[in-house]
Amino acid sequence: MQRLRGATQDAFGVWRHRLLFLAGGVGVGLAAVLMAWLADAAQGGFRQVLALSPLVALGLTPLGFALCAWLARDVFPNAQGSGIPQVIAARQTRQVALRRSLVSLKVAIGKIVVMSLGLLFGASTGREGPTVQVGAAIMAAAGHLTPERVPGLILAGGAAGVAAAFNTPLAGIVFGIEELGRAYEARTGGLIVAAIVAAGLTAMALTGNYTYFGTSDAALPFSPGWIAIPVIGALGGLAGGGFARIVILFARGLPGRLGAAIARHPIAFAAACGLGVALCGLISGGAVYGTGYEEARALLHGTAASHVDFAPLKFLATLFSAISGIPGGLFAPSLSIGAGLGAAFQGWFSGVPVAALVLIGMVAYLTGALQAPITAFVIVTEMTQDHALMIPLMVAALIADAVSKAVCREGLYHALAHILLERHGTEGRPSAPASPMPS
Repeated sequence: MQRLRGATQDAFGVWRHRLLFLAGGVGVGLAAVLMAWLADAAQGGFRQVLALSPLVALGLTPLGFALCAWLARDVFPNAQGSGIPQVIAARQTRQVALRRSLVSLKVAIGKIVVMSLGLLFGASTGREGPTVQVGAAIMAAAGHLTPERVPGLILAGGAAGVAAAFNTPLAGIVFGIEELGRAYEARTGGLIVAAIVAAGLTAMALTGNYTYFGTSDAALPFSPGWIAIPVIGALGGLAGGGFARIVILFARGLPGRLGAAIARHPIAFAAACGLGVALCGLISGGAVYGTGYEEARALLHGTAASHVDFAPLKFLATLFSAISGIPGGLFAPSLSIGAGLGAAFQGWFSGVPVAALVLIGMVAYLTGALQAPITAFVIVTEMTQDHALMIPLMVAALIADAVSKAVCREGLYHALAHILLERHGTEGRPSAPASPMPS
């Protein structure tokens, strides 16, 4: 009888934990929908302000960046940047207090609030990266009764965040394995899938089943036009790797007086970065503000003319936003930069449709910036349902990854996570051998 009672209690405990995890997945889906709505509303509000005069950005954006940097540093610490380095560091560290500070519900709330404020002031940032940190925080909170499983829950929550933000469940799984985990853990595999299903179904119930950029049927049969793949792949890898290297350099701290000045006056530096974004916005006619989602979608479907200066100006605006220290992700802006890069080659390669060039550019630049080639081509394929381009996108990702590694020897998110752990006086618990930092 006592043995039966014990077995019943064990079974109840297992199902209680599973229900908590399921509730966490639903929470991630709700958070993803909320963040998408807030991001759209914030960008719409900024466009309304610019309608009064584009010059308003010269004052509003620097002040907004200063406010966001102050909130992220002093009110919601550990909410800076995309949030993915914090999730990686939380999985690696042995310090429970540090882990909780990196993926707490307070940080999640701050992330949502300040990320939305950044877009309201014209930042060239995305919401998908922050959804990873928010998702990890929600799942970690849901599993507080099983602390030994928290690292796996953080992984599951982050993966679910990507899946719900883009409506790409396969990409969520791949991202969890390739970028957050850097190694497959069999005991957390089911947990990742369950969280992604719960989050994805919740988001789908509220927003419907959709493809992020709309469907594309672009194809690229094997022909001389394939020369576009190595050309755009190499350029995307070069630009993305350069972006990552600069961001890592600023995160470590610039040498000399300039670096010391930035360290002493981070809020003023954020304001200066905001001014840089505003100038890029003025030159581009307002095209580089915000996530870049609408611009990338228009380029993909041929409803907007491609401008050669869009990609470099969006690159600069995203770089200023990334090094400023304000909360915001890189996924959507990177896809927008890649779309502009690919579209700039329209007419250069005979017989290659512009949609194919745009998708190759997206994969190439995203791979170059993140050094996560599988995630890049899976997420772009799943976002557009364009399976005809799968092989060309794989080739572009491989080329971009090789070029990016020649420029920046460590992936952006993992380098930032190592810097974060170093500053907290811990080396963490690496899930894979750390690559040398770029020199």
